[in-house]
Amino acid sequence: MGKALIIGCGGVANVTIHKCCQNPDVFEEICIASRTVSKCEAIKEKLSGGRTKISTAQVNADNVDELVALIENFKPDVVINLALPYQDLTIMDACLATKTNYLDTANYEPIDTAKFEYSWQWAYRDRFKQAGITALLGCGFDPGVTGVFSAYAQKHYFDEIHEIDILDCNGGDHGYPFATNFNPEINIREVTAKGSYIENGQWVETEPMEIKRVYDFPEVGVKDMYLLHHEELESLALNIKGVRRIRFFMTFGQSYLTHLKCLENVGMTSIEPIDFQGQKIVPLQFLKAVLPDPASLGPRTVGKTNIGCIFKGIKDGKERHYYVYNVCDHQEACREVGSQAISYTTGVPAMIGAMLLMTGVWSGKGVFNVEEFDPDPFMDALNKWGLPWKEDFDPVMVD
Repeated sequence: MGKALIIGCGGVANVTIHKCCQNPDVFEEICIASRTVSKCEAIKEKLSGGRTKISTAQVNADNVDELVALIENFKPDVVINLALPYQDLTIMDACLATKTNYLDTANYEPIDTAKFEYSWQWAYRDRFKQAGITALLGCGFDPGVTGVFSAYAQKHYFDEIHEIDILDCNGGDHGYPFATNFNPEINIREVTAKGSYIENGQWVETEPMEIKRVYDFPEVGVKDMYLLHHEELESLALNIKGVRRIRFFMTFGQSYLTHLKCLENVGMTSIEPIDFQGQKIVPLQFLKAVLPDPASLGPRTVGKTNIGCIFKGIKDGKERHYYVYNVCDHQEACREVGSQAISYTTGVPAMIGAMLLMTGVWSGKGVFNVEEFDPDPFMDALNKWGLPWKEDFDPVMVD
């Protein structure tokens, strides 16, 4: 069917690459590109021998000229951006220059400011439209599947959705006193930022971890969860009809929070450069270097994740509640692809989104979030490719 260029070679990329190779009718050829080409070669070696042809390349994703040269040489049908969020815009620029479809799993944030929002990428809408190509933003799980869940609920079960609560629960245990399940730098920037939610069309800001709820997650159990800011709130507020309130909650254990607070108190989570032995270093980047690599957590992580959305709205004049979610087992994910469930739940949707673009099932000229497309093919693909979903029409609501 076609070719995909995958930029990045971390835990999520590992999953996406495995899934592309499981789907050779669509992904006839892939190129894995990263600053560290040895990582790409290691995955290629592991997966060689299948029907999908794999090549590798070295690229600096901060350099538009290097990206353009790579795209022009490989000529992919889609670029799957699994690099750092700081690099979204340079990769989008390269896709524009080469008129190549684009997909990512997390929205852009500046490297020197702990702030992430869609404004920078939405600003590309007219240029992508004029170029006749598609940019699909946030096609991981959250954002990503949570947007598809919202579009599916809107299409099939509601005349209007008034409230959305996105619940992200990781019930896994990796055995370390402190480690992050995805890129430590991005994870800690996200968690230490102020929280926010949308109420009646307005953003309400909270202090970090100020709002706590307790929820009993199916197949995982009772967990503490905390309100965070998250990017899909911004797009869902525009694309889901009638929505009045959107909140995002993520679970954290007390050990994680205690360690994080200590690190914050001594300045290790700061993104402001400091002088150290005659050179500038960023404390958070140094902390990332000494923490366990999330890509290494798969074999030692046990337990399950539960990520989903609870909706409240109206159907035929009557109030309706609906909960749709996925449960993913860390050890099952590791046995299949060598990664823990956090990477798995992000990497599988990236492959599915790329597949829908390459096959023309999802198409459009411009920049889009996932909830703007027909959710049904994506929902079907989740069941087929390892992230089956479950429904509850009488869920316990979050107060």
